[in-house]
Amino acid sequence: MYTLTHNLRVSPVFIFVATMALCIPGVNSETNQAGNNAAGVESSAESGLLRTVPFLTLRDKTGSEKASEYFGGERDTLHAGICELARTPINSLKSISEKAPFHIPDEIVKLDAITELPVEDFWQRMESTANGLAPVLYTHGFYISFDRGCRRAMILKESLGLEGRFVLFSWPSDGAITNYTHDEADLYWSVYPLREVLADMNNRFGTGNTNIVAHSVGTRGVMLALVLMAQAHKEDEPVLNQVVLIAPDIDVDIFKQYLPLIRPLARNMTVYVSSNDSPLALSRQVHGYPRLGEAGEHLEGLTDIEIIDLSDIPIRAPSGHVYHLYQSLVTEDLDQLINQNKPAAQRTNLKQVGENQWRLQKVEIE
Repeated sequence: MYTLTHNLRVSPVFIFVATMALCIPGVNSETNQAGNNAAGVESSAESGLLRTVPFLTLRDKTGSEKASEYFGGERDTLHAGICELARTPINSLKSISEKAPFHIPDEIVKLDAITELPVEDFWQRMESTANGLAPVLYTHGFYISFDRGCRRAMILKESLGLEGRFVLFSWPSDGAITNYTHDEADLYWSVYPLREVLADMNNRFGTGNTNIVAHSVGTRGVMLALVLMAQAHKEDEPVLNQVVLIAPDIDVDIFKQYLPLIRPLARNMTVYVSSNDSPLALSRQVHGYPRLGEAGEHLEGLTDIEIIDLSDIPIRAPSGHVYHLYQSLVTEDLDQLINQNKPAAQRTNLKQVGENQWRLQKVEIE
C-alpha cells in the first residue's frame, strides 16, 4: 500500500503550510457567515433558501450543540445524517460578483442544523430520493472542517443539480492549515471505511452506477480505496461509473503504478489538471515529486483516462485550487460528464491536444 514519506525537516513543511494559509481561500472568502443584519441581506426564512446535504462522516462528535461544531477532527465510527444550510443572498453584491474576474461571495451560507440518522435509515432514504438515478459521492481535501465541507459540498451539489442523489463523505480533516501531515494520516486511516461505503453503494444502487468526485488530498483516499476494491474484484464488468479526480494531490509516479490495477473498475476516469494551482506546486516542493493535478510533461504515459487541462481559463480564486466550485466553465464540463455521461470528445468547450488530453477553453459561437 502507498504510504507517504513524511519530510521531517522543518523548513519545507513550514513554508508549505505558511504559504497555503495565504493562497487557499479561507472560510469567509467562499461562504461568509456574517450576521443577518448586514446591509442588503434578506433573511433565509423570507427567501426560503434552505438546502440540505446528505453526509457520511468518520469524525468524532464533540458534544457541542452548535451545528458548525457538532463534528470535530478526530477519528470515529461511521455517522450518517443530513446537513441543513441556510443561504441568504446579498443583493448588493450580485451584479459585482457576476462581472468580477475573481470570486466574490454574493450570499451568506450557514450550517443551521444537523440531523443524524442510523446508517441503514440513511441509505433507505437515499435509495428513495435518488429515484433510480446514479448516486454521486463527493470527498473533500485537506484543511476542511465538517462545517466547511458541508458548505463546499452544497455549492457543488447545487451547481450540478444533484438533488436526491448526492452524498458527502467527510473524513476527519482537522480543518487547520498547520496540520497537513496529521490530515494525511487521518486520510490513510479512512481508506478502508471508504472502500466499505463504495461497496455498500454498489450493492444498493447496482454495480457500475456509482459516481465518485474527489478533490485534492481526498483523491489519494479514493485511489487507495479503489486499490482495495481491485484486489477483491474478480469480474470483468466495471463496478463504478464515473471516477473524477479534481486537482489531485497525488504523486504522479505512484498513480501510474496503480492505474493499470484500478482503471478497469470504472467505465470512465477523468483527471482535471492546471498549471495555475498554487497548493499543488507547494505540495510538489514538500514531497519532492510532481503531483497528478499539475499540468505538464509528467502526465505523459497516462493512458485510458481523460485528462482535462484548465490552464487556459481564469482561475477565479487566489489559489487556483478550487475551480470546481467557482469557475462556471468547469462546472458546465462536470455537468456534461456526470449528468450526461459524455466523453471528452463530445463535450463543449474542449479542444483536443493529445490522444487523451483536452484543454478547456471558452469557445465563442459566431
